[in-house]
Amino acid sequence: MAVPPADFIGFACAYTPLPVIAAAGGAPYRVLPMTESPDQAGRMLHDNICPHVKRILDRAIDRDLPELRGMVFVNSCDAMRRLYDAWRRVDGAAPSVLIDLPPTADESAVAFFAGEIERLARTVESWCGRTIDRSKLSKAVEQHNVLCDRVDALTRRVEAGTLEGGWSRLQAALNLAATTPFDAALKHLDGLLGEAPADRRRASDPPIFLFGNVLPDPDAHALFEACGARIVGEDMCTGSRTFTRIDSDSTEDSCRLLAASLLRRPRCARTFDASDPGRMSQDVLDAVKRSGAKGAICHTVKFCDPYLVRLPLVREALQREGYPLLVLEGDCTLRSMGQHRTRIEAFAEMLR
Repeated sequence: MAVPPADFIGFACAYTPLPVIAAAGGAPYRVLPMTESPDQAGRMLHDNICPHVKRILDRAIDRDLPELRGMVFVNSCDAMRRLYDAWRRVDGAAPSVLIDLPPTADESAVAFFAGEIERLARTVESWCGRTIDRSKLSKAVEQHNVLCDRVDALTRRVEAGTLEGGWSRLQAALNLAATTPFDAALKHLDGLLGEAPADRRRASDPPIFLFGNVLPDPDAHALFEACGARIVGEDMCTGSRTFTRIDSDSTEDSCRLLAASLLRRPRCARTFDASDPGRMSQDVLDAVKRSGAKGAICHTVKFCDPYLVRLPLVREALQREGYPLLVLEGDCTLRSMGQHRTRIEAFAEMLR
């Protein structure tokens, strides 16, 4: 599907306040780590660093990107902070901004993040040459929520086994929605929802819950199915987490409302509840139970310290309730996923 001309503003994290970009007349464009660009990031970053970060930098160095008005980085981890530093040294790279992300969601964190969103708004205004006011931001939130509703409806069809192409096609739709202007993305999602239901249910395959950070390649999702693992729910950085609804309240400060909505969405390994630091393990367990899965697969990119630190507690919580966990580490290429084929097949067979 051809991407119409737009004032694209890049982003690389699901915590990016996308309505701010749209309110300035820009189109959010997620810089996914999917590229045929040669490995060049090692000239600027250590080899043993997050592959997600390296692949994004490879795209910038190779100019494998649409023309961007600017690039928004979220200080979600040290590797992403290093990417922001390296990005500014790439010839021809778009101007960039780094906003800090609190790890918690208490009132002081919400207030701080609201200030960061306000700073982002002023920066995006300068990039797009348009001012952001309350009405524009409210409309952008409404549009974002419309996309979220379509994604939810499409996800329900995939979970029910009635969308041809299943999770692989859903991931392709999510990638398009994250890299295409609102009207085109909405039209595409509506087209998928308008298709006649297909019967893709494979009751004999064991149900799996998939969670983790970065896995945007639709072929990777198809691989799970080819290995006999039937995905029945997911919580991925490049999956549904990007399309979480944002609260709307005309009486609240817009930036504060955005901050609260983003910080209080389901937690990833980067965020936590200060009163219950191990809460992520219970969140994953609850999600597995709701999905009806027999086991869980976590896919995380190599050298991702937040996930490596939290996974032992997640594994313990799942095992106490009788749910096996398979952990896969990749480098944002389909090649690395293909190397896990035997492990996925063995895990699926164990759950039969």
